Amino acid sequence: MKLLFIGARLFDDVALYTKNNGITTVLTESNPKSSNLNLADSHYIVPRGMDLPKEIAIKEDVDGVVPLIGIDGPLFDVALLKEELERDYDLPVVASPPDAVCISGDKIKTKEFLVKNNIKTPEYSLIQHNHERELNEFPIVLKQAHGQGGKDIKIALSSEEVHTYLEQYDIALAERFLEGIEVSVEILRWKGQSIPLVPVYKGITTPECIHPLHKLKKAPLTVNDDGCVEIQDVIRKIAQNIGELMGVEGTSDLDLILNKETHETYVLEINTRPSGTRYLTAASCDINPLWEMVEMATGSWNASRVSERMKNYFALEIPVGNYTSDRNNYHFREFRADNDWIIHGPENHQRITIRGSDEKNAFKTAEDLNIEFTKI
Repeated sequence: MKLLFIGARLFDDVALYTKNNGITTVLTESNPKSSNLNLADSHYIVPRGMDLPKEIAIKEDVDGVVPLIGIDGPLFDVALLKEELERDYDLPVVASPPDAVCISGDKIKTKEFLVKNNIKTPEYSLIQHNHERELNEFPIVLKQAHGQGGKDIKIALSSEEVHTYLEQYDIALAERFLEGIEVSVEILRWKGQSIPLVPVYKGITTPECIHPLHKLKKAPLTVNDDGCVEIQDVIRKIAQNIGELMGVEGTSDLDLILNKETHETYVLEINTRPSGTRYLTAASCDINPLWEMVEMATGSWNASRVSERMKNYFALEIPVGNYTSDRNNYHFREFRADNDWIIHGPENHQRITIRGSDEKNAFKTAEDLNIEFTKI
């Protein structure tokens, strides 16, 4: 079995898995300085775009293609590559098709999709510079149609802040700010089969617009009552429904706000790419979304078997900046015990993800590692 992987930045997350499963790997990457190039059996440095990866996939006679792209920009080109290779060469490309990417890559189209399908989402409107309506309720979230990772998002506390934002961007999607819990859940879907994974707690919404990467996160999602399992099931059903309505494939990530008191859920967006919560997902339910993409490409993936393999652990993810350890490499991208940890991320932005057999053991591991954090 031979697979082509597009993008080296996330390849260290699958390198151990492919080696252990005897899969020959070919890697394409546009950055000749990427640290993960030599982890593949062979690699090619290519210009940006999908033309050369397509040629290499055909020339190398691979059995499948797995794009490992964690940014939105190239996703539509990947979707077109998928369409062509699957149609003309019967070659599976584990990525979402063009229609799904068009919706997920545009926050306005995402809102329209959610409203059309009667899926609860924060109230919103489009406002323009010099034509902004009088806004009476603050804070309010201002966004651009395109962008990720909190880019170009502003939580405005006054009309003056809205005006300043619109002087820079001219037009904005204005969304009601909701107090609640930020939640993500990853969706695996392939060949008409789908399964949502574990809902991840990403912290409380704040007017300071703190990015989840800088917060202590945990999985599975819990709240301070007896309805945790029911809430998880509700969120997983919402995720599965959206994934099927959009026709996503591979791995996708749904972001929601949960009202802690009423348990109402409001969908924010869906991302048709690997999620930043994938380590927490793997730690808490023992399903690694990127490994599942490999299984999809080999033709051996089955949603029912994934469901049977899912386990129940407690997981924490703690931002550490820099933490002295020799474990931040592909040899340690696997949880090997009921109480274990991995470290990942680039310099100055490292995170430690901990698996515990229960909450007590997860926090004990964090304390044993001498990590400074505020317990939630």
